[in-house]
Amino acid sequence: MANSIQQRLIEQTAHAVSALYQAEIPTTQITLQETRKEFEGQITIVTFPVTRFSKKSPEQTGAEIGEYLKANIAEIVDFNVIKGFLNISLADSYWIDLVQRVMLADDYGKMPRNGKRLMVEYSSPNTNKPLHLGHIRNNLLGYSVAEILKADGYDVIKANLVNDRGIHICKSMLAWQQFGAGETPEQAGLKGDHLVGKYYVIFDKEYKKEIEALKEQGQTEEEAKKNAPLIKAAQAMLQQWEAGDDAVISLWKTMNGWVYEGFEKTYNQLGVDFDKYYYESNTYLLGKDIIQEGLEKGVFFKKEDNSVWIDLTAEGLDEKLVLRGDGTSVYITQDLGTAQLKYDEFQMNESIYVVGNEQDYHFKVLFAILKKLGKPWANGLFHLSYGMVDLPSGKMKSREGTVVDADDLMAEMVETAKLRTEELGKTEGFTEEEKAVLYNTIGMGALKYFLLKVDPKKRLLFDPNESVDFQGHTGPFIQYTYARIKSVLRKAEYTESLPLSSVDNLSVYERDLIQSLGNFATVLSAAASEFSPAQLANYVYDVAKLYNKFYHEETILKAEVESVKHFRLHLSAVAARIIAESMRLLGIQVPERM
Repeated sequence: MANSIQQRLIEQTAHAVSALYQAEIPTTQITLQETRKEFEGQITIVTFPVTRFSKKSPEQTGAEIGEYLKANIAEIVDFNVIKGFLNISLADSYWIDLVQRVMLADDYGKMPRNGKRLMVEYSSPNTNKPLHLGHIRNNLLGYSVAEILKADGYDVIKANLVNDRGIHICKSMLAWQQFGAGETPEQAGLKGDHLVGKYYVIFDKEYKKEIEALKEQGQTEEEAKKNAPLIKAAQAMLQQWEAGDDAVISLWKTMNGWVYEGFEKTYNQLGVDFDKYYYESNTYLLGKDIIQEGLEKGVFFKKEDNSVWIDLTAEGLDEKLVLRGDGTSVYITQDLGTAQLKYDEFQMNESIYVVGNEQDYHFKVLFAILKKLGKPWANGLFHLSYGMVDLPSGKMKSREGTVVDADDLMAEMVETAKLRTEELGKTEGFTEEEKAVLYNTIGMGALKYFLLKVDPKKRLLFDPNESVDFQGHTGPFIQYTYARIKSVLRKAEYTESLPLSSVDNLSVYERDLIQSLGNFATVLSAAASEFSPAQLANYVYDVAKLYNKFYHEETILKAEVESVKHFRLHLSAVAARIIAESMRLLGIQVPERM
């Protein structure tokens, strides 16, 4: 809905309260909402807040304000009052003008730049294994939030903090050294991240064997875990890495190089990208000067063993270790340093960390420490916490038997899309190459839409088959609607220069569709302010449903009156544009034909 009419309704309602009841009501207390489908009207004003000024029933108050608004806003043709709700009906001429004057403009739905800069950090993989299903939700959320914020007027930096060092990385390196016989991704016929992941699994298997052997020799489980030769060798390798040993660093660079090549292919298939990469190998020593600063300010304190702590019990948290007694970093030390580094580099107004909800406590601690240190930018930090993704058991086989591999899942989605599309016979006249592109578009659209339509905070059950339903609340349903609109426009040989002939009235299906298309900017801003692609995903599904109703109930190409045909084609073109833009912001492509 165009904001101008909303703004005028709010202002005129405030004037009505002043004129009718000699009282001033703050405009923030005037609430508008869409009229419920079972009632006449398009915009509803909630009258309950006004009754304290009118000293009358909500119904009588609504009737009096309704009369005032009808007399003062030319576009209002009627109103009705249901309990405390004043339902306003706007003239068809208002909605027709909205399409012709506002929606057909090139800049419709585009927000002006607001001068604010945000960083969205997402993905954050480990370089000892491939990306998995959890990473898919993370990447899609981060990418979509970044694109939505960009569209809402922000300058956005997409960042990826790669966990490329530590004992887990050394485990893969050591296993490859001992059991790999020089194997390369090319020789193995594997993506580099899968090859390195294979050796991480081998390390675990061989390490468990060593533990069992030591237990048989009389050691306890704890002792065996510490004394197993493999874990000692991995720890020694980590020390060599930190000391800059040439051979270890060379192997580390080679194997990480394989992983990055593999990640890049996964990111390309997912359709996500990054403006800035941070690597823990460069940031793990950061933060120590912040610890010193905190000690000087009295924010941190030392214990007898020289370890450094902060007391966050007043914030409802615990005492937290920020530096070990031997002077080595813990995870939070590094995160404090990286947060400072990112701010120094980009001076952003806000920084959003897209990380699963198992890290909720960690981020509460991180943000509390930065605030206590008096960092003015700490108020702009936000943890976009999201829930786990589950699969119906038995639906997907994972390579390692524990997690669902991202590449496997995406390949299965494309295959499922192929089977479903062929069953429905939707590829007539397509070349083999065009079919492959279409299956990929539908399969990836199904996966992305299913994961993004759910509120990020909620845990979700992903069902690959349900997600490719062409009739359900799915990506393919929306994609098919878009292809249907494009087919109508092609048949009509539609161009934007088609005359804007005037029409006199609208059907309920046209009006509902126009009203929904008019809400695009409002929904976009809400999705941006709440970092929630789900709002946009559910909105575009509603647009697709309303277009299909309009398509089935109204004649477009065979409309008897030429001006009506032109108007409906223009309306179809606007619907296609809003669907395509909404899906783009979710990272989803739409096919020109299906």
